[in-house]
Amino acid sequence: MAKPSKSQWDFGELFPTEAVRKVLSVSELTGNIKRLLEKQVGQVAVSGEITNLRAQSSGHVYFTLKDAGAQLACVLFRNTSVPHRSLLADGQKVLLTGDVTIYEARGQYQLIVSSAELQGVGALQAAFERLKEKLAAEGLFKLDRKRKLPRYPQRIGLVTSPTGAAIRDVLHVIQRRQPGLEIIFVPCRVQGEGAALEVARAVRLLNQYSASDAEQVAEQVGKRESEKVREVSEAPSHYPALSLSHLPKLDLILVTRGGGSLEDLWAFNEEAVARAIFESAIPVVSAVGHEIDFTIADFVADLRAATPSAAAELITEGAFACREFVAEATSRLRQLAGQHLEAAEESFAQVRHRLALAHPRRRLQEWAQRLDDAGVALARETKTQLRERQHRFSQAALRLQRLKPTAQLAVRREQLAALTSRLRLLSPENVLARGYSITTDAATGKVIRSAEQTKPGQTLRTRVQHGEIESVVKGEAKRVARETRE
Repeated sequence: MAKPSKSQWDFGELFPTEAVRKVLSVSELTGNIKRLLEKQVGQVAVSGEITNLRAQSSGHVYFTLKDAGAQLACVLFRNTSVPHRSLLADGQKVLLTGDVTIYEARGQYQLIVSSAELQGVGALQAAFERLKEKLAAEGLFKLDRKRKLPRYPQRIGLVTSPTGAAIRDVLHVIQRRQPGLEIIFVPCRVQGEGAALEVARAVRLLNQYSASDAEQVAEQVGKRESEKVREVSEAPSHYPALSLSHLPKLDLILVTRGGGSLEDLWAFNEEAVARAIFESAIPVVSAVGHEIDFTIADFVADLRAATPSAAAELITEGAFACREFVAEATSRLRQLAGQHLEAAEESFAQVRHRLALAHPRRRLQEWAQRLDDAGVALARETKTQLRERQHRFSQAALRLQRLKPTAQLAVRREQLAALTSRLRLLSPENVLARGYSITTDAATGKVIRSAEQTKPGQTLRTRVQHGEIESVVKGEAKRVARETRE
């Protein structure tokens, strides 16, 4: 006989089927159900909307997860690390992961939450806007409470991660623009669970440090890239309570981190950070993420910078401008000193030259040179006069030569020969001798220059080298195209 199939929901142990039924106590029954649920269901993922959320002083959080048809009790214990824990609130949609169990004291089944993820479009952004509106209504963003940064800071506080790119960028810019700036550095986490509380604590810690305190803890801190950077992690135990009569001597505090997603930057959107910045007695500069990123810390801070490097440039702007001014003034002074020195050297050279010219030996040398120059000029003038006389004599001889009758006759003969040659070239006989002819109308004697001047029956007379030829036109004149020569 086949055995009946066994379902995963085996209630055999829970409800005995023997003839003699065992009677269970409430605790035993509840315990059996609890073990069955934990064994058969185990860990699950469930989504819904939070309602009836209660945060106890112990750190545990109790709430109900609901949808349209049912409700589920949930517990988030204090030691469970959950991102954005502070954003859990009534009405927030979440995806929970955890173990199903029974709370035996009430006989209520519940979910022990091990992880929680916010759901819904813009869940983080919505939380951002809610906190922003709340803090704005309280006056944390008012412009009239924002303080101006000191033009020439000498000592600043730095709050950021010791391993991120932000601290490298900040220190690099400061080392280049104001290497003498002293930095009191409080390392902290800048993202993840608990990061917001660490940032807030760091801001408050820097408000507890005066210059004398920083000197007293110098032996306890590690040196970083610059000897001017001091790292502190806790306030000195002897420090008295902060009062108006004993304000910190830090010039400002820089709170910064590099870029990242909205989740990465969320620590700077926490109320704890905003309150710490607002309560700071020292001006605070916020430089979180990239230029397009804005956080609650940016709105509360006295000044917001687009990036960590930009913040370092703003902080060192006055000192850097002074360095440039000093460098420019030094260059200008050197230039002016050089010009004055050059002018003095030139003036000295002129005086020395005048003194040399006034010396008697110099006078004798000058007169000797003038005498030599006069001798050279006299010889040159004599040669010039001699050449001029020779040229005039040659010109007179040529004119006399031209005035002789034989010379005149030779010139006239040459002119006559040239004219005769030109007449021969222009003579029609010479043209005819080269093979050309001249055609005229026999009746009128007009020269025929074109075939269009003739007509049928017309008598023409053509003159060649040795005689004339008469001819009669028989047909219509035809134009002959000329050849084009390249």
